[in-house]
Amino acid sequence: MAKKKKGKKPVVPTQPFKFRKRFSLLDVTLQREKKFLYFIAFSFILAGIVYPYASVAMWIGFAFAGYSAIANDSIQTIGTFIVSNEDKKWYWQWLFMGSIFVGTVFYSWYMFDGDVTYQRLASKGFEQNPDNFVFLQLAAPIVLLLLTRFRIPVSTTFMLLSVFTVSSSAIVSMVNKSLMGYAAAFIIALIIYLLLSKVIKRFIKGEAHSAWIVAQWIISGFLWHTWLAQDLANVAVYLPRQLGTFEFVAFAGFIFLGLGALFYMKGEKIQNIINEKSEVRDVRSATIIDLVYSIILYYFKEINNIPMSTTWVFVGLLAGRELGMRLRAHEDGTKIAKTFRLIGKDIVSVTIGLIISVILAVAINPAMQEELINFLFK
Repeated sequence: MAKKKKGKKPVVPTQPFKFRKRFSLLDVTLQREKKFLYFIAFSFILAGIVYPYASVAMWIGFAFAGYSAIANDSIQTIGTFIVSNEDKKWYWQWLFMGSIFVGTVFYSWYMFDGDVTYQRLASKGFEQNPDNFVFLQLAAPIVLLLLTRFRIPVSTTFMLLSVFTVSSSAIVSMVNKSLMGYAAAFIIALIIYLLLSKVIKRFIKGEAHSAWIVAQWIISGFLWHTWLAQDLANVAVYLPRQLGTFEFVAFAGFIFLGLGALFYMKGEKIQNIINEKSEVRDVRSATIIDLVYSIILYYFKEINNIPMSTTWVFVGLLAGRELGMRLRAHEDGTKIAKTFRLIGKDIVSVTIGLIISVILAVAINPAMQEELINFLFK
């Protein structure tokens, strides 16, 4: 019998399999986003229903603002903490930061007669209790949630406080202070990393000593406290300027539980702003970032009680650090150009947030509309 010739095995194309895999991943992503968009739609509907009822609207607005502010601003204070403590249990991180939060707000509430914002809302333009609301005031934190989903580091200070101010001078004061904060953070970080990047690199070689972990938790805790003293106004602006005991418990309890959810999820999508920067996973590098940031925030906190955008300060700090590291390493033009693109992208993001905030503020406040008309047709 003649032997049958062995033919070549047919080549199975891999492209359809890869396509199906990509399609499956895309489908999962769309399903997740669909749930989020359902939540956003429900939130807008709820805001439209409750805004005429001030006693209910202030708590709904606070809940939206609390959730959106925690999700958006987490990169500033606990972003480096989360990414450099990936090997630690999430609930220990939560209990540590949560206890500092409770202690910080309780001190302000006790010392300043029910004010949980360290008198940030006592400054001109924000001192009035919200007696009634318009739809856009409740919608502002929902818009902030959408921008956070797109990884845009919007300033919650501008997005949430600007819709409550009755004077454009209050927004101008916030912008001026925030620009000063950005410039100071950028220059200080640039100088530090230009002069000391080689020394810092020696520090972050090999396994970190346990003392670095202790130092990072202490410094991150101090930064968290300092940031809260600046930014709690963004959330509390929806509530009375003096909170009673029950109101304080509701305020602190909601944010405390929200922090737990954030640590469980290891940060929101905007956490990628941190993850894409150089060497932030090392506990020693994260500690240096947090130390510089906390000192800058503390300084601006002591200048006056005008609210400021801590987001701008943080973005400036990361930008100066990244540029200083690249220049000190004498890297080629391609990597430096990439760094400038990252800096530009972050600046564009915070500028978009400022523009949206001003548009919302003008749309809500008749006084600001009149000021704008007088300015344009003067």
